[in-house]
Amino acid sequence: MALLKPSIVNIKKNYIIIGCTLLVGVLLGAIGFMMITNASYATENGTSQSENVYSNQLVPPPLPDSLTFAGELVPLDNYWVREALDRELTIVCYQHSATLLALNRSARYFPTFDKIFQEEGLPQDFKYLCIAESNLSNAISPAKAVGFWQFIPETAKIYGLEIRDEIDERYHLEKSTRAACCYLKASKGRMGSWALAAAAYNMGEAGVKKSLDNQSVSNYWDLYLNPETARYVYRILAYKLLFENQQLYGVRVSPKSQYQPLAYEEIEVKTSIPDLYQFCRYNDMTYRELKELNPWLRATKLTVYNKSYFIKIPVKKK
Repeated sequence: MALLKPSIVNIKKNYIIIGCTLLVGVLLGAIGFMMITNASYATENGTSQSENVYSNQLVPPPLPDSLTFAGELVPLDNYWVREALDRELTIVCYQHSATLLALNRSARYFPTFDKIFQEEGLPQDFKYLCIAESNLSNAISPAKAVGFWQFIPETAKIYGLEIRDEIDERYHLEKSTRAACCYLKASKGRMGSWALAAAAYNMGEAGVKKSLDNQSVSNYWDLYLNPETARYVYRILAYKLLFENQQLYGVRVSPKSQYQPLAYEEIEVKTSIPDLYQFCRYNDMTYRELKELNPWLRATKLTVYNKSYFIKIPVKKK
């Protein structure tokens, strides 16, 4: 039996060698398949593999030589400005789930922002503030700020948004966007710059003004602020850079994956609706469709007091 042991050992070694060879072959095949798939995807979307570095490699996102926010120059020659922007851009580029959701949602909501900003005279860069605030969703903050634009009740009412048991217009996309435009334009007039207006949107005007006075500076970039507000405008700028230079930052989002605008028509309501379920049945839609299109309706009825409301309903399929 002793004479057989070397042969058994050799057989085992052969099996191990064969197994390792097969494993290496499978791995190489998988890598090759991934490379072909990535190359095919890049070709279909008009980009090269070298341009999509953020999918497969850990590399720092490039910073621009110059940058503006709402037409105002960002002083990138200042080291703390450049490093603060680098921090937020790195986070935006690598927090894939949140950034991808913002990219997908932007196709649905940016057209509404673009139209209202143009009508209200607000710079288009402020749509990135909305991403920084809520990631383009009807979010609720610990401080009870609500909606895409994160209004607290007191500020919302000052800017004409109705809040009561049955209605909360902080959830109304168009009305809350116009309210945000009014707030930001008024804040810019009081603060003196769009960057300070953006900071005040996060911190409040009183806090920003107090910091300006205490530190004897006149702009956002030289202020020493609490961590949240100190990062806030840089986060907005990071989203601007990524959204406006998607190929440079390795974004591979196809139009097919993005959420498209919803088709709807509006019904003017001048009298109370005692039962919104019945209203939905009468208008041939589900209650889910009503709530998706009109999240500002917060109850199952709508009481109307000497005014009218416009309720969105889905366009009927022919």
